[in-house]
Amino acid sequence: MTRAARSSLLAAALLAAALAAHAGQPHPSTFSIVAADPEAGEVGVAVASRFFAVGTVVPHAEAGVGAVATQSFANTTYGPRGLDLLERGLTPEETIEVLTRADVGREQRQVGIVAADGKSATYSGPGCNAWAGGRSGPGYAMQGNILTGEEVVAAMERAFLASAGEPLAERLFAALAAGDAAGGDKRGRQSAALLVVRAGAGYGGFTDRAVDLRVDDHPDPFGELERLLGLALVNDLWNRGWTAFTEERFAEALRWQERTAARAEATPGMLPEVLYDLAVIRWANGDRDGARAALARAVELNPNLAEQAKGDADLEGLEPR
Repeated sequence: MTRAARSSLLAAALLAAALAAHAGQPHPSTFSIVAADPEAGEVGVAVASRFFAVGTVVPHAEAGVGAVATQSFANTTYGPRGLDLLERGLTPEETIEVLTRADVGREQRQVGIVAADGKSATYSGPGCNAWAGGRSGPGYAMQGNILTGEEVVAAMERAFLASAGEPLAERLFAALAAGDAAGGDKRGRQSAALLVVRAGAGYGGFTDRAVDLRVDDHPDPFGELERLLGLALVNDLWNRGWTAFTEERFAEALRWQERTAARAEATPGMLPEVLYDLAVIRWANGDRDGARAALARAVELNPNLAEQAKGDADLEGLEPR
């Protein structure tokens, strides 16, 4: 046997061994959507899979830059590298070309990318497990593999487009839920995640994470994600209000906190503390009666808050009726 033949056989054996070893590893074969709302300054990702803690692998986003979903034998470097390329001015299509060009595993990769301005692209390598594919348009890209069929991504697209005008987090969840209802991951359900970023959206304005949810292992990840999303949307409004208050933008803080309280009526577990901060912000705006009413209801719902109010400098001079 010639040296060239021996080298070819050795290379083939090593490749076969590597593929066999990789095939036995779990991989996030899944369905996801990346989307942008340029008017609101938000970008985000939603993902679901029969895979433990898919939210630790697939979603990546940066406010003012874009969002990336990397899956199907995921190359997790696609997330930070993709965002870096977007920030340097490459389009999503150009970013995918750069990411896949030197990746020896590109035929099994899948990635969706959206830029903060709404440009988008999706890529599915020919080696992805069927059914695999994606769709993209202005402001969104959805993709999936090991799906029950193309109807999964088609349903996601319809749901996303039909929800125009709603908050981005709700649109992402609507698309994900529609994909599941259309068949989803043919292996079943296990985990889901939803991430939305906006400049200064985190607690105190120190981070950009407006909504950051993970359901790592659950018999009904969609139901649990929906429950958490209800809380997260209240929390996002609350962060807006409290950040404005700490920066002494009291009128703006009041607008956000009134909206927070209205939404919190549907999530009673958060309501007492939301009302407490509403009392603080109303008091800062000179609304003594409104502040008293909010504080009285907060204490009624959670009597432990009465003691807190007594030592709270932000409520000095105000007592519940």
